[in-house]
Amino acid sequence: MKISYNVNKNGFYGDFGGAFVPEMMHANIEELKSKYIKISSEKSFVKEFDELLKNYVGRPTPLYFAERLSNKYKTKIYLKREDLCHTGAHKINNTIGQILLAKKLGKNRIIAETGAGQHGVATATVCALMGVKCIIYMGEVDITRQAPNVARMKMLGAEVRPAICGSKTLKDATNEAIRDWINNPIDTHYIIGSVVGPHPYPDMVARFQSVIGNEVKNQLKKIEGNENPNYVIACVGGGSNAAGIFYPYLDNKKVKIICVEAAGKGIDSGESAATSVLGKEGIIHGSKTLLMQTADGQITEPYSISAGLDYPGIGPMHANLYRSGRGQFISIDDKDAMEWGLNLSRMEGIIPAIETSHAFAVLDKIKFLKDDIIVFNCSGRGDKDLGTYIDYFKL
Repeated sequence: MKISYNVNKNGFYGDFGGAFVPEMMHANIEELKSKYIKISSEKSFVKEFDELLKNYVGRPTPLYFAERLSNKYKTKIYLKREDLCHTGAHKINNTIGQILLAKKLGKNRIIAETGAGQHGVATATVCALMGVKCIIYMGEVDITRQAPNVARMKMLGAEVRPAICGSKTLKDATNEAIRDWINNPIDTHYIIGSVVGPHPYPDMVARFQSVIGNEVKNQLKKIEGNENPNYVIACVGGGSNAAGIFYPYLDNKKVKIICVEAAGKGIDSGESAATSVLGKEGIIHGSKTLLMQTADGQITEPYSISAGLDYPGIGPMHANLYRSGRGQFISIDDKDAMEWGLNLSRMEGIIPAIETSHAFAVLDKIKFLKDDIIVFNCSGRGDKDLGTYIDYFKL
């Protein structure tokens, strides 16, 4: 029997997924479940979505052959340049899709959560574009370390509300956004930024982000005469950039999938976000997945130097990739990630987001073959992280 690694009709990826939500959220989730595929498949929706991706976001993004990296590691390395999207990351693909969906659903108030700030900026951007009220929840810690993105959100007209409970990072911002949605179910749409949360969000976000992987297939076909790379590699926190580039390859086992997590200060240090290693089955934010937790089920606070990877769980798609063995998971600590931020900057003239730099550290962990075709998702640019780079390297 052929196994599919995509979502099933009940919203599960293998053992993971579903919609475990309080009664107050039930109507909103059911509305999305019953309408998101139909609306996003309509010709008028597809036309507007495609036109905005082309003329506003700047798609297709280049598939860049990294010659110096390829020569050093004696293999073929390509970078999918999502850092060149408008707003500086892949997040805009999903927010364009969801703002169009919200309009179709008659919602005139948008809320979102953000960690690194890229999803917050992307949400604020599309709300400004469409003239819709926008409220962004962000952990107080992340507000400090991602100050440039906070300023961008405010310039775009969004209200940024701090999450001051817990670790004051992404998990807590998500909690606050969910509370808001429960209290404002009629006029509000919650634009979740990753492949997490209750069904249909993981599938919906993956569909909107799948433009990344679909472009890679077309671009590789023209460049290499083969649409299938040997490896696709991406960093994974919640995992939307990874889901986007993996999407068309999920059921094609000729293409190996590598998911790169944040080990923080070390997997066993007590300050890590390596969910595949440290996580157990649990429910967070309405979805069953792998989750960092204590023996009695209390969520363990994650840590990473990158604000976008310090989430205590992973999306259910990725949990299933790990559990099934379809995806190879590698954990990269802060030191290696930061060094690779510098390496990529100096070898290819591309300053990556710290989230992205985790993925490139795989080059020192795996020996690739000469004729291998490797595609990294260069998910975001490092402008937002310059403060962290400056402090770390004493630049």
